[in-house]
Amino acid sequence: MNVPVELETERLRLRPHQASDIPALVRLAGAREVAAMTLRIPHPYTEADARAMLERLSRETMKWFAIVLRESNELCGGIGLMMEPEHDRAEIGYWVGVPYWGKGIATEAAREVMRYGFEDLRLHRIFAICYPSNPASLHIVEKLGMKREGCSRLHVKKWGEYRDVDNYGLLADEWKAVRL
Repeated sequence: MNVPVELETERLRLRPHQASDIPALVRLAGAREVAAMTLRIPHPYTEADARAMLERLSRETMKWFAIVLRESNELCGGIGLMMEPEHDRAEIGYWVGVPYWGKGIATEAAREVMRYGFEDLRLHRIFAICYPSNPASLHIVEKLGMKREGCSRLHVKKWGEYRDVDNYGLLADEWKAVRL
């Protein structure tokens, strides 16, 4: 895996995905509600999809983590940075299983991954793209201090339909100001 460290927050442990995560990945990422709000999770999501993801993560330039509850060791989602090292930037992406929605898990994990990206990896910029129809994700990126940079009209194709995405970004200097 390309994740050199494990990260921790008050409630979460962010660690590399493992083969033992596959049943939970299929169950959680397999929910239509999760796939509908993400750019890259197919539906239905199968064991073969989970295995392919683990294989892809082992060779791509990604810093991807399983989101695990520290207290119970339950897998509840995934988060990471899709690195563009030639530009010192990365796209942050995340998903959380439906049973864990509304508990601040994505925000807590994203805050730590942003810290890791800016402070440990020394990135210049972290950006996110969100569906305008996903107010929870829009709320998360705004809580992280990201600035809306515009809308890419009919930019992605999901389930046979072209969809708009809103673009958000944060620069390292802005992160320092948010962190103070």
